[in-house]
Amino acid sequence: MNSKDLKSFLKTIASEAVFVIDASISKSDYTSIDLSKENTMLNTFDISSSKAWETYITNYLEKQNKKVAFGGYLETRGIYNRSAYFNNQNPETERNIHLGLDLWVAAETSVLAAFNGEIHSFKDNTNFGDYGPTIILKHHLDGFEFYTLYGHLSRESLTSLKVGAKVKQGEIIAQLGKAEVNGDYAPHLHFQIIKDLQGNIGDYPGVCCLKDLEFYKENTVNPEVVLGL
Repeated sequence: MNSKDLKSFLKTIASEAVFVIDASISKSDYTSIDLSKENTMLNTFDISSSKAWETYITNYLEKQNKKVAFGGYLETRGIYNRSAYFNNQNPETERNIHLGLDLWVAAETSVLAAFNGEIHSFKDNTNFGDYGPTIILKHHLDGFEFYTLYGHLSRESLTSLKVGAKVKQGEIIAQLGKAEVNGDYAPHLHFQIIKDLQGNIGDYPGVCCLKDLEFYKENTVNPEVVLGL
């Protein structure tokens, strides 16, 4: 199986009825958002501040009259410069290309399993600028094996989990965390679809550098396609 096969399969089952956050929020209440380096509006506030980010996202949603802002797959961002976990001085190895889909919405919003599957692993990734509490699900659908990652959750979301426990599509698996626990970001879900987890447990790169981009483009799938966005 190659990534194109998986992408084609997921595209055939993609639907506006696939949700990864509170399904009572209609997809018509979603709006795309640009958080790339090219967005000059990001120069108008302190991008190192999670509170400033939360204000920016809230104001953006109010202006659009929407409830969820989404985007970010393969987006080159400047926000990671604030964290030594991502940043270095070499443009070839600086990790600033985002590999998942971000859905910006209030803390404590319910997070849902995208597909039937089981809990593969979970972990609180506590580096500054990292995922914070994270859950990875493993899926077997029509002969395809792949994984979905849910990052920036609440700590309480991890307390009663068991590896191998079955989950159903649309089942609540977690709630979104606040900045204090989610890696110091405005509340949002990082949702990522991964072909080969490469032996990782409770974690997988959500941001890559330019020299590794082609690999991660092959090993991930654009979640917007799957969610019918």
